[in-house]
Amino acid sequence: MSTYPLAATRRRRRSVRHTLDLRVSPYAYVAPFFLLFCAFGLFPLVYTAWVSLHEWTLLSDTQEFVGLGNYSTLLADGYFWNATLNTLSIGVLSTVPQLLLAIWLAHLLNRRLRFQTLFRISLLLPNVTSVVAVVVIFSQLFGRDFGMINWVLSWFGAGAVDWAAGTATSHIALSVMIMWRWTGYNALIFLAAMQAVPRELYEAATLDGASNFRQLRSVTLPMIRPTIIFVVIVSTIGAMQIIAEPLLFGQSTGSGGGTFATGGPDRQFQTLALYVYEQAFAGSTFDFGYASAASWLMFLAVVIVSGVNFLITRRAKGGIV
Repeated sequence: MSTYPLAATRRRRRSVRHTLDLRVSPYAYVAPFFLLFCAFGLFPLVYTAWVSLHEWTLLSDTQEFVGLGNYSTLLADGYFWNATLNTLSIGVLSTVPQLLLAIWLAHLLNRRLRFQTLFRISLLLPNVTSVVAVVVIFSQLFGRDFGMINWVLSWFGAGAVDWAAGTATSHIALSVMIMWRWTGYNALIFLAAMQAVPRELYEAATLDGASNFRQLRSVTLPMIRPTIIFVVIVSTIGAMQIIAEPLLFGQSTGSGGGTFATGGPDRQFQTLALYVYEQAFAGSTFDFGYASAASWLMFLAVVIVSGVNFLITRRAKGGIV
């Protein structure tokens, strides 16, 4: 008679624990990420927005509230728009050829090849190479007097090009550096998606007489479109945040002008991230309020450009997402 209530109590406790396990444990598993995100992602974002509303410099102990004054000054700043156009130009020049080349490389490696693993590992080597080493080497290749690129161009009668001095030429040089670093990485992502495409589709296409290019266009690309959208968005975000390459390129070529953060004496390759760095750390005023306002406009630009790329990629050929 005395064991029945005890057994019922145990069953009730097990039921409660089971219910808690089902309802609470998923939140407990994802909680560490969101705690870290709040500490190192959300808080800096909100704090930067607060700083952008003040006249906030390291040279003063007082921070005067100026509202949207920093934003209105920034929108009338020609250097800010110059950095925005440079960022968009370098982003397009580096991202579009990079993704096309990555898809082509992934398509080649998706076929039967000898030493397949060696080729796939080799794709990651540019990505693990230090960005400093990449910029130093490519700065030598794009050198005006003794660079290999100008040497090759001389075979076709072209004169010596001062790559760092011109706007278009410096953008091309920086785009090549970015493509070198990230093409292999994106190719491996595309290759992983291609590996999931059913082989029966390729066999049916082969029986129908489809060429390799037709199989890539009609079978592979539609099947990996979600992966293409993901890579386009990530690459767009990365392209909008370029800072190391232009900063080191100006330093390696000695074309930094007064400071290497200007992206050349005429600011011909100064990007948005480099402009923020100049305002916050490389200028004479250490104007954190102004730099924070530029950071927030840069954030909005990243969101808008990524959204436009997402819509274009998703709607291309009827989107299957």
